[in-house]
Amino acid sequence: MDLDTVRPILFSIILGLMVGIQRSVTFKKAHQESFAGGRTFALISLLGAVSAWLQTKSQWMILAVFTAISLLLLISYYLKVVQKKRWGMTTQIAALLTFLIGVVSQLIDPKYAIMLTVLLIAILEFKPKLQLLESHIGSNDLSATTLLLVMSFVVLPFLPDRAVDPWHLFNPYKTWLMAVIIAGISFVGYVAIRAFGQKHGIFLTGAAGGFISSTAVSITLSKMFNNSLELINNYAGGIAIASTFMYIRVLFETLVIYPNLALKLSFAYGMAALSGLVIGWYLYKHSKDEQINLQNSTLYKNPLQLSEAIKFGLFFGLIYGAITFVKGRYGDIGVYAVSVVSGLSDVDAITLSLSQMAKDATITISTSSYAIALASITNSFVKLGIVFVLGGRKLGMKLAYFYLITLGFLTLGLFLSEMI
Repeated sequence: MDLDTVRPILFSIILGLMVGIQRSVTFKKAHQESFAGGRTFALISLLGAVSAWLQTKSQWMILAVFTAISLLLLISYYLKVVQKKRWGMTTQIAALLTFLIGVVSQLIDPKYAIMLTVLLIAILEFKPKLQLLESHIGSNDLSATTLLLVMSFVVLPFLPDRAVDPWHLFNPYKTWLMAVIIAGISFVGYVAIRAFGQKHGIFLTGAAGGFISSTAVSITLSKMFNNSLELINNYAGGIAIASTFMYIRVLFETLVIYPNLALKLSFAYGMAALSGLVIGWYLYKHSKDEQINLQNSTLYKNPLQLSEAIKFGLFFGLIYGAITFVKGRYGDIGVYAVSVVSGLSDVDAITLSLSQMAKDATITISTSSYAIALASITNSFVKLGIVFVLGGRKLGMKLAYFYLITLGFLTLGLFLSEMI
């Protein structure tokens, strides 16, 4: 017997069985009955493979069998609604996809069938997480997200990708693209905080908040610390984790815009992030169990709002123009000066600006990497000052050690990367 003939059939059975087991376990946890389990899904997938096999004899075989299965599934759904008053069609849709997975296994390649099965099971398993996310995302969030998506994928392609001002400083396409990139990164943290922040404590809040704004996390948690002085390790750890994820975020932003620059910064920012994670883990192990309420904090502001994107776009345009101007007049010293000033409030705009300019060869990779590091160092000192002012000396000293260590590794990493 030809192994190449048998293999797709065996794959289809195994893959269908996996989907069916997932469905059975899910319904068993919910104390409900499913119309199909492992055997049925295995047979559905096998039927898809056999239909594809017989397609050489009849070109309508796959369509005919798919139609027949669809009718059977439609009847089962009708009976479920009438008899059990349950409305979900997830299992029926999964069954149709399982049939098509069998077809793919036979007609195209088993490896693609495996990939589709993994994706299907992952989507089915994510149902509780998606329901949790849906319960925390309001209509205003959806409207803001939809508007920004329209502006990004409908309007953005029509924006001119060239300077439109007499000084050749403002590029509408690049400016809006940078705003979209930051909004997308921040939205990941926003969703995590909305879905998990209050249930899983300050450390997860710090990690998620690091994708939005580590400065906002420092302000929020420093204020809250004054009402819970005994939780110093918790709040220090949350701020430390947020600042650690700032290092990761900067590295990710450079990777998106200019991978060569990200490679240059990877050693320095990797060392800073790794040392930050170690300190964060230490603070976590020495912290107490607690819950926090972030409902009214700035971290609950949807970063996909159009107004927020416009503000960042304008700020990016201002920074980009300022760097271009001072570079022409004062050289690298002017670039470093703008980085320090920009770092007083934000690191994203200066990071993206310098990454784009390095990609365009307007400035060297070395100048860009030093300037980004200067902005990160400046921003870290600003956050430390915020902690001292809002959280007090005790919390400030805890974070002072954190910044001393992580920024020390950052500086050392930059020095070593130049030596290599």
